[in-house]
Amino acid sequence: MDRNVIFQHFFQRFGAPAGSLFMAPGRVNLIGEHTDYNGGFVFPGAVCQGIMAAVRPSTGSRMVRAYAIDLDSYCEFCLDDPEGPSRVDFRYLYGVARELMGRGVRVEGFDTVYAGDVPLGAGMSSSAALECCFAYGLNRLFGGGLDRMELALVGQATEHRYVGVNCGIMDQFVSMHGREGSLVRLDCRSGEFEYFPWHPEGYRLVLVNSCVKHELVGSPYNDRRRSCERVAQLAGVETLRDCTWEQLEALRPQLSEEDYRRARYVLGEADRVLAVCDALQHDDYERVGEQMYLTHEGLSKDYEVSCEEIDFLVEVARRCGVTGARIMGGGFGGCTINLVRDDRYEAFTAEVAPAYRARFGVECKVIPVVIGEGARLIDN
Repeated sequence: MDRNVIFQHFFQRFGAPAGSLFMAPGRVNLIGEHTDYNGGFVFPGAVCQGIMAAVRPSTGSRMVRAYAIDLDSYCEFCLDDPEGPSRVDFRYLYGVARELMGRGVRVEGFDTVYAGDVPLGAGMSSSAALECCFAYGLNRLFGGGLDRMELALVGQATEHRYVGVNCGIMDQFVSMHGREGSLVRLDCRSGEFEYFPWHPEGYRLVLVNSCVKHELVGSPYNDRRRSCERVAQLAGVETLRDCTWEQLEALRPQLSEEDYRRARYVLGEADRVLAVCDALQHDDYERVGEQMYLTHEGLSKDYEVSCEEIDFLVEVARRCGVTGARIMGGGFGGCTINLVRDDRYEAFTAEVAPAYRARFGVECKVIPVVIGEGARLIDN
């Protein structure tokens, strides 16, 4: 992202210098997929890619004027409009502002221009980056005083109430709390978290974007959540976090095969997250990789959120001796996350794109991962 481009667009559109510049990152998740809304653990990290926005308050106004550079799209809406804009791209901004207002923040009108370098539909949480960028920025500009966890909840509530995706808290949490050079183990039920230094000597993290774009609104994502909720209700627990393997097997005669497999994946993933935590404490990255492959198998076969293109990318990773690989994000496309030994990196990155092109006629994109900071004010 080039801040000068944002400044230029701001002046051209609004005839005034840009105000404050804010940034919030996308994320990767090493392991712990679809466990957040089940009350379990996740293991994400913020990345250097994200959303950057110039925001200038319009004192005394209730109007928002917003321009998205990447989409070449403009919108105006009133903060007091009970319906808000119809276009989903701008409902994120509207929802964040309304959620902040509901928490007592005196949001006034503002002008904004924003852009990002998080690949859309890649499972890197571009929507959470957008929500957190504006939640952090508006909270700071209008003296809200909300802490980072409350701002993460603002982003999550925006997804639920204004966009229609019943996501967990992981994406917004790490976009707010990310720390350079660290991954975060988050307990999605209690909100407790712990930073783990991430400096795997001799290994690299790299994403491979399948360029298969998924839309989670109205997708099977919400169906997976409902499956988990049905099993938890029958088990008499709040979420699958508290369901044991013994309980699940005892309930199996009452469950559809689909609900059983969904729950089996979630319980297995909870075990894998803890196994990775233990492996990292011993610098055992080979074991981390083994757990990543097991996660992909569960996501593909039991949770059924993979696709032919993603499964192929994981197969190529295995063939190239990649230590660990799996689908990352909500599913139905997006990226694989790969833990690659340095001595395998060049061979893998050289083979994966031609193999993918030959199979699907589509160019995949290799994205090196650098773990970065959470939401912040950028010095102009």
